[in-house]
Amino acid sequence: MAKGAGKVVAQNKKANHDYAIEETIEAGIVLTGTEIKSIRKGKVQLKDSYVLIRNGEAFISNMHISPFEQGNIFNHDPLRTRKLLLHRKQIEQLNLDVKRDGYTIVPLKMYLKDGFAKLLIGTGKGKKTYDKRHDLKAKEAKRNMDRAIKAKNQY
Repeated sequence: MAKGAGKVVAQNKKANHDYAIEETIEAGIVLTGTEIKSIRKGKVQLKDSYVLIRNGEAFISNMHISPFEQGNIFNHDPLRTRKLLLHRKQIEQLNLDVKRDGYTIVPLKMYLKDGFAKLLIGTGKGKKTYDKRHDLKAKEAKRNMDRAIKAKNQY
């Protein structure tokens, strides 16, 4: 399967709006039993989450996984920091990318692949407000062209 293929559980749509994503990497996540059950139900939010590297290991912070309804005292903390499963060379490359000025590691989407939860993370540079306006104008122009083509094909 290709990178990012599988049943998409959650997507960070704001990431493409706020960052110019240059490179993406697929990562596994260390989860507990109740967390994977909540993920399979689609109760995940990547909105304000980010990836950080400590002691040669990658972690994701602020990713919200809702507690499992049928869980008991062994339910998890929704906002706990979770370890990402990456190769050492990938972590070193991410660390070099982050040390460049203005770059950060952002989770793009979470999906299920062969029964395992995977996270697509990307390195990107933050966009300025004028870049965001330019992207919105280009998106609106494309939408208008598609409407015009569709209207022309109907007659």
